[in-house]
Amino acid sequence: MRPSTDPVLAWFNTADDAAAHAALREVCASAEWCAAVLARRPYPDPETLLDAADAATAGLGAAELAAAAAGHPPLGSPTPGDAVSAREQRGMADASEQVRAETAALDRAYRQRFGHVFLICATGLTGEQLRDAVRARLGNTPERESEIVRAELGRINRVRLTRLITEGALRP
Repeated sequence: MRPSTDPVLAWFNTADDAAAHAALREVCASAEWCAAVLARRPYPDPETLLDAADAATAGLGAAELAAAAAGHPPLGSPTPGDAVSAREQRGMADASEQVRAETAALDRAYRQRFGHVFLICATGLTGEQLRDAVRARLGNTPERESEIVRAELGRINRVRLTRLITEGALRP
């Protein structure tokens, strides 16, 4: 495989494992996911890296899927000082107090029912859309919800990895 001439991918492809792993942890909290993406280096182009990320997400076992979900803050409560979670949940920040309160109550019910944070690719969604998504998914079976969580994690990882590639954040 020919190494990439893209400067960001060139850095990622040649960085030591610890530095590359730290960059990937900004994308996904699963150590297994990070290891799977690292193992396929070097990447000739961004799409190949994104495909590897998708394959790594698809291959996560239940425990690592839970670990990845645990790395995400609850809806409406971005991690203080974390620009990524604040940007992703901007729709909740712009929502009315009523929508935020309804979403918080639904989110608590979701966590009680499924035992983990509600995971959705919130980028570009309004507070109302996020509230409605929690409401709709509360009726899912645990098996169906696990499938949805995996798909949403894949979308989130793609958004984050694309941002890191395009903004050059996959390097020191």
